[in-house]
Amino acid sequence: GYKHGVPLDADLLLDVRFLPNPHFVPELRPLTGNDQPVLDYLLQSKEVNETIERFTGLLEYLLPLYRREGKSYVTVGIGCTGGKHRSVMVASELMTRLNGSGYFARVSHRDVRR
Repeated sequence: GYKHGVPLDADLLLDVRFLPNPHFVPELRPLTGNDQPVLDYLLQSKEVNETIERFTGLLEYLLPLYRREGKSYVTVGIGCTGGKHRSVMVASELMTRLNGSGYFARVSHRDVRR
């Protein structure tokens, strides 16, 4: 979450504060981007789906270039306001897609329990 500061070790920082915010839906506010109702809410948005597609494409383009330059890992930060809903969902989806493309991706949700 940007309100908790940016991750200083990120090689790339992608902002998702332009996506619909579950925080403003009272029944979704206490949940996280790992919970099915939040996933359903976000995935109904064309912009969420297109953003994930574009971020996946960007990373699939960049990762071989980082590898070519000798980088053995890349840290990607996905940020939203609080780090509880949008960034959690997008980071998890990117991990799933990158793992499906043959990369070894893992996710750590820094602010999800704040």
